[in-house]
Amino acid sequence: MSAKIIDGKAFAANLTARIGEVVKDAMAAGAPQPGLAVVLVGNDAASEVYVRNKIRTTEASGMASIEHRLPASTSQDELLALIDTLNNDHAIDGILVQLPLPEQINADAVINAISPEKDVDGFHVVNVGRLWAGLPSLVPCTPYGSLLLLKDALGDLSGMNAVVVGRSNIVGKPMAQLLLSENCTVTIAHSRSKDLPAICREADIIVAAVGRPDMVKGDWIKPGAVVIDVGINRMESPERGEGKTRLTGDVDFNEAKEIASAITPVPGGVGPMTIACLLRNTLVAASRRQGFSLPKDMM
Repeated sequence: MSAKIIDGKAFAANLTARIGEVVKDAMAAGAPQPGLAVVLVGNDAASEVYVRNKIRTTEASGMASIEHRLPASTSQDELLALIDTLNNDHAIDGILVQLPLPEQINADAVINAISPEKDVDGFHVVNVGRLWAGLPSLVPCTPYGSLLLLKDALGDLSGMNAVVVGRSNIVGKPMAQLLLSENCTVTIAHSRSKDLPAICREADIIVAAVGRPDMVKGDWIKPGAVVIDVGINRMESPERGEGKTRLTGDVDFNEAKEIASAITPVPGGVGPMTIACLLRNTLVAASRRQGFSLPKDMM
């Protein structure tokens, strides 16, 4: 029997609609409109698409979207000066600098120049430390979205054996901590782990975030496990015509869906959750900065 397909697109749409309701109610009660500033340096094609989607979804939720487009030649000092301005702008609750950045700019320096209270990507070292310490923080959007999908599929995660394949600061490490906070037993594995297939076969939950297309095979999966595929890889697809491509995840979907009990597709799984959780982080940041309360389901 094939796995249940976890519909991240539908979940994200519902979450975004709920965020819009909370924004509307907060503003009706006198709160200022939450504002998200998005900074794009250069003209990377993929980044252009992401930024357009973020701006469109932000505005649809009732928040203000402020876009700053800078040329690829922008210096690090120029970008840091803009961030300083946004840090001190009371109309801005969240700041997102789209990655990757041109080679002359140090991404870590830029990320850590953003005020932790406005770091809606959750990448600032202060937010990273607070997450690992179990303190309130702004959490990286992709792992948080993955956690929401897992809890929706499984309910209580306590006692489950979870394997996170990948150790990046953006997904793998924060995903592990979020699962620990849900009382899972967590293993962080990666491409150099000894006998990675055997490690995965022990998992009730697999989160694949290693950036290698179709790496996790069906025979790596314990029957009945839930699989969250974070990978987004663009592959050549000659069967569709010359020059055509397709998106695939880090999991061999066709094999895995015959073994797992539930699985996210690529596209349409984790991807839409990232933008929805960015809006959620912006709303949380706004509530903390502006002093209005949020419903429990948004905290």
